[in-house]
Amino acid sequence: MERKINKQPKLKIRKGDTVKVIAGNYRSTAEKENKGKVLEVLLEKNRVIVEGINMVTKHQKPSAGKPEGGIKKTEASIHISNVVLIDPASGQPTKVGRKRNAEGMWQRYSKKTGEFIK
Repeated sequence: MERKINKQPKLKIRKGDTVKVIAGNYRSTAEKENKGKVLEVLLEKNRVIVEGINMVTKHQKPSAGKPEGGIKKTEASIHISNVVLIDPASGQPTKVGRKRNAEGMWQRYSKKTGEFIK
C-alpha cells in the first residue's frame, strides 16, 4: 500500500495571527505601522487577507437580495511572502520555525525568542 504524500505547503502564518506588512504598497513607513490580524489564509494561492490592509472598493448594483447597493470597501488578499509574523511575547517581527513540544506534537515557535506560538 502506497503512502499518500501531502503536497500542501506548511505555511508559517495562520488565521488569527498578528502580522506586519514588509513589502509592497502597504509596507510600513516611519509614520505608519501596517499591522493587522489575519482574517483568512488562501492555501492554494499562497495569499492572506489581513484586516485593514489592501482595501479595495467594489461597486454593488442594487438587487432583490441587497436593495441598498452602493460602494463597499473590502480587504483584498496579499501574498504570504509580503508579511511577517509578530511575536506575541515580544511584539517584534520574527521568523517562525517548527519543532516538537513536550507531547511530541509539531508546534510553531519564534526563532527570535525561542518560545512556542499558540
